Amino acid sequence: MPNILKKWVESDKREIKRLSKLADQVGEWSKQYRKLSDEELQAKTPEFQKRYQDGETLDELLPEAFGVAREAARRVLGLNPFHVQIMGGIVLHEGNISEMKTGEGKTLTCTMPVYLNAISGDGVHVITVNEYLSERDATEMGELYNWLGLSVGVNSSEKSPEEKRQAYAADITYSTNGEIGFDYLRDNMVVYKEDMVQRPLNFAVVDEVDSILIDEARTPLIISGQATASSELYNSADQFAKTLNKDTDYKIDLESKTIALTDQGIKKADKFFNLKNLFDTENTALTHHIDEALRANYIMLRDKDYVVQDDSVQIVDSFTGRIMEGRRFSDGLHQAIEAKEGVEIQQESKTMANITYQNLFRMYKKLSGMTGTARTEIEEFREIYNMEVISIPTNKPVVRLDEPDVLYPDLKSKFEAVIQRIKKLHHAGQPILVGTVAVETSEYLSQRLDEEGIEHVVLNAKNHAKEAEIVKNAGQKGAVTIATNMAGRGTDIKLGPGVVKLGGLAVLGTERHESRRIDNQLRGRSGRQGDPGVSQFYLSLEDDLMRRFGSDRIKNLLQHLKIDGDSAAIKSRMISKQVESAQKRVEGNNYDSRKNVLQYDDVMRQQRDVMYKERYEIIEEDKSLGWVLLPMFERTINHVVDLHTQGSTDNWDLDTILDFAISTLINPDKISISDLENKSADEIKDYLNNIAKENYKEKQSELSDPAQLLEFEKVVILRVVDSHWTDHIDAMDQLRQSIGLRGYGQLNPLVEYQREGYRMFEEMIADIDYDTTRLFMKAEIRQNLER
Repeated sequence: MPNILKKWVESDKREIKRLSKLADQVGEWSKQYRKLSDEELQAKTPEFQKRYQDGETLDELLPEAFGVAREAARRVLGLNPFHVQIMGGIVLHEGNISEMKTGEGKTLTCTMPVYLNAISGDGVHVITVNEYLSERDATEMGELYNWLGLSVGVNSSEKSPEEKRQAYAADITYSTNGEIGFDYLRDNMVVYKEDMVQRPLNFAVVDEVDSILIDEARTPLIISGQATASSELYNSADQFAKTLNKDTDYKIDLESKTIALTDQGIKKADKFFNLKNLFDTENTALTHHIDEALRANYIMLRDKDYVVQDDSVQIVDSFTGRIMEGRRFSDGLHQAIEAKEGVEIQQESKTMANITYQNLFRMYKKLSGMTGTARTEIEEFREIYNMEVISIPTNKPVVRLDEPDVLYPDLKSKFEAVIQRIKKLHHAGQPILVGTVAVETSEYLSQRLDEEGIEHVVLNAKNHAKEAEIVKNAGQKGAVTIATNMAGRGTDIKLGPGVVKLGGLAVLGTERHESRRIDNQLRGRSGRQGDPGVSQFYLSLEDDLMRRFGSDRIKNLLQHLKIDGDSAAIKSRMISKQVESAQKRVEGNNYDSRKNVLQYDDVMRQQRDVMYKERYEIIEEDKSLGWVLLPMFERTINHVVDLHTQGSTDNWDLDTILDFAISTLINPDKISISDLENKSADEIKDYLNNIAKENYKEKQSELSDPAQLLEFEKVVILRVVDSHWTDHIDAMDQLRQSIGLRGYGQLNPLVEYQREGYRMFEEMIADIDYDTTRLFMKAEIRQNLER
């Protein structure tokens, strides 16, 4: 073990030495640039851009570009990045995590790699935890970038698509993680390329990287919409389905459990719904509902596939015969069965697009981040994001005194001790920051301080602009600030006059957070840039973390130390160590849960990549979509023919193939059973594929304007693809929620989800092929059709 530790420390030393050498080069260049006039220094940006276009890499440009950014910061902002800040900037440029203590100037550190990477013209995203910080940093650092000839944009939730597009088109864009994620999902739902707002994701610097990539990674981003159809549409489709006669109006294919209207059935539908052509593009939703109503009425059997209990339709598991609680059939089939059985049709919100932060951020060509606390999650950053955590030395040594934790038997005695300590420090005039885990605790302490007549402010991260103001004043003489541990991320506490003599800022933690990072973050509010300071955590055996993970061990430790549990406070480094081991266990559990979310989303990611890529190709196409449509027709025809030409020719089901051709490809008077007889399976495929190709040519000749035909093709494909894809996402979402139950049957839920998800995806692709074929062949082309 000591050898591994030694290796680790030495490799860190080597890395710091390498970064320091490179930072020295930057220092040399910035000395030279001091001699240049403003105009000469500003002219360096177009020079670097040209050199980059001519083949020089960003790595080669780094010493000079960092030197320019450093000298420009001195002139424009009056700030000269330290040697250690240059090192931190190099780490960011290399796509890693720069761990820098609070007060070491992370905002200034990132200006150098942001400037260098913006030279490529591919866009740089600076990502912050809230919109207030985005606005603040873009305004403050924007002066520097603008002076150097680069454009800066701020992307926020209230902006219009046009304003967002401008923000993303800038060389440097400030945004929050949530907004980038939702914009990405929305971009992949648009039907016109011009409506997209983002450019391809290039380089991101994530501020407070642990908060964004780890703390928020357990919750995926979801766009959901009202399930599109109203209950009237389900009811009318059901009423229509109940008027049909078997064989004359519809045919069931038992092999594939599918059902389709015959030509006579289609005519009945036109009459029933008062339509010219059931398969016109504006009737896509209706045809989908009719298909589901047919399945509900003639394929799904009551008391076999489902039961009706307590006025609701419940699925029966075909393997076990048990009711599957909470599961619903997807694709509108469940509502169609509810209409058939006359029970209340449940409207659902529907997941239309989703992605986890892990998969969103892994799409960037290069990802980097800054924080004061990442060391404890080193394994997760490496494993999930392929980023190394490099601890940058502080500019001045840290002289803060971190006192050992104090343990009390119960909450009452703990809070009493905290109040007494606040009174004592406040009396001396030393500023105090009290950290709490929960909002309730901060309110309780506030009430107690009111009773003691101590003036204070409470901050529980509700108002970001006010938050920064409060945190700024927290270092003034006599200030008492109560804050939740997360509050004040990204803002520095500067000490007021005379505070250094009093011992700097005192940080008191009222309990340990389940993550060591958050505790370190709170501690780090004190002792910035070589300032003095003190920190201490107050614990009790009744704290949440202690009750869940530590209290038995700690009680044993107390017995071992021969300390009576009811006695006064216990101060011991051993207690701190026990608490830390409890925190490590919680962190391990949280990592497992994030990894679990990611493993499930990886199944969706592969599917999402395929769908979004093909969808984008369709939107971008400017000539013809024959290359997409003809293979769809072929796959659909081949699938149907293969299904019904198995075994000897006596067992072939040519009637069903004929029904398919009539309902999907061609008018009934243009084909008969004799056209299919005495042919091999391949010959039948060729025959039907030729019909499809002829039909396609006919459609082309109907429109003299190729642009009109292209628009028609896009309308057909996008309507079908979007309808099936959102249904599929929703179905995968429901599968994800119910798959855990399979663990009870000794099956691995993740493997089951992968297997089932793949099967559902294959089915969806086949359904898209079939519906596109039918819609394209049967719809009439009209002028001025729009997506």
